[in-house]
Amino acid sequence: MPSRRRTALALGSAVAAIALLAAPISATAEPSPYTTGADGAGDPYFPLAGNGGTDVLHYDLDLDYTPAPPDPAPIEGHLDGVATIDLVPTQNLSRFNLDLRGLTATVVTVSGKPATFTQTDNELAITPTKKLKAGKKTQVVVTYGGTTTRPTDIEGALYGWVTTRDGAMVVNEPEGSGTWFPVNDHPTDKATYSFEITVPEGLVAVANGLPSDPATTVDGKSTWYWDAPDPMAAYLATASVGDYVVDEYVAENGTPIFDAVDPARLGAPSEDLALTSDMLVFFESLYGPYPFNSYGAIVDDDSVGYALETQTRSFFSRTASEGTVAHELAHQWMGNHVSPHRWADIWLNEGWATYSTWMWTEHRGGDTAQVSFADYLTIPADDPEWDLAIADPGPLGLFANPVYDRGAATLHALRVKIGDEEFFELAQTWVERFGGGTASTADFIALSEEVSGQDLEAFFDAWIYTPEKPVSW
Repeated sequence: MPSRRRTALALGSAVAAIALLAAPISATAEPSPYTTGADGAGDPYFPLAGNGGTDVLHYDLDLDYTPAPPDPAPIEGHLDGVATIDLVPTQNLSRFNLDLRGLTATVVTVSGKPATFTQTDNELAITPTKKLKAGKKTQVVVTYGGTTTRPTDIEGALYGWVTTRDGAMVVNEPEGSGTWFPVNDHPTDKATYSFEITVPEGLVAVANGLPSDPATTVDGKSTWYWDAPDPMAAYLATASVGDYVVDEYVAENGTPIFDAVDPARLGAPSEDLALTSDMLVFFESLYGPYPFNSYGAIVDDDSVGYALETQTRSFFSRTASEGTVAHELAHQWMGNHVSPHRWADIWLNEGWATYSTWMWTEHRGGDTAQVSFADYLTIPADDPEWDLAIADPGPLGLFANPVYDRGAATLHALRVKIGDEEFFELAQTWVERFGGGTASTADFIALSEEVSGQDLEAFFDAWIYTPEKPVSW
């Protein structure tokens, strides 16, 4: 409130004083400091992905799932969930959003009190009974559920909670987490997770991290408990369900391994997965200590050609070849521990993972990274491979081949330019400095110049910003 003029009271006029005190305050009062959180995190590729005004600390997901019935019934399951979300407002909030689609919220509480809410295709807008003050931790509980199907991403590929006859394939990149729980679905808001997943007896529910308690079975239903205490981007969360065969062991570097493999895929994929222990040791020599509490794989038989670096538990559909196993494991450092600040930065994920596979192949006695680089440069300059500026591939170009292979070639060219010592110092410093959070292409360029002492503007302009084949750098 603006201060009243002391001179008015000094006049001794009761009328004047009363008139002053009775003056309407609406014209002079400060506007309310409480505002509505944005319905997106500000990523131009996916404007409604994530939300503004909140920092989620932890998701506790209590899920009860029934898979699709046998053929020829529709491939539809049913999921009921209770999401308990610990968050801190980053601004004074009168309302805030979470991402949720395809499932219906039925009850929402904020700080233990019923909240009003509305739901559109992608957004669950929540108005708490009492406005939220910035910096004051609160708990949001959302009860929700509905029919699950087989959602697809912007390119038409299966993602999110993908219903199957024997369970669910749960893979979210880039913004599919909202198909199975209310979430701030952008990498810039990492959180820890815990899971309690109830499924029909005989099925296995596999999530991130390690089992927090042994599975229990009551009245024909089994409940699986998982704890993921390391900060994780929502697109890397999973709760896959299937009739998996489980293999648990400890890798050579001391990392607990939990593999869950569809019985139909127990041949060659398991042989390649057996290299995980050696790969962990190799990648630690390049990038530093493995950053999470566990690792492992989910190999499912219900889809074709899909692999994802799900944090601590990479997902493979139908096959887990040696090169793909190496690629997804390397992502645990490059993409999971250090995640993209915006989706335009995805070349840092895929370029590093692909280059890691080149280096693993060399380590195993195959083609050297230099040979792989030289082979890539044999692609003619007029080939469409060179038409994409990988530092800004667009939402439909996130998984285009150049993001992977040109990204890897960029890193090898950088290694040659600045030297091995500086290159691997750059790799480890990248992980140390940005691990647990996100980083951008601009951050990578700045760190490359810091470590090497070189001006690399022309180099990165040629390799990641110019949509043509580099000829000099």
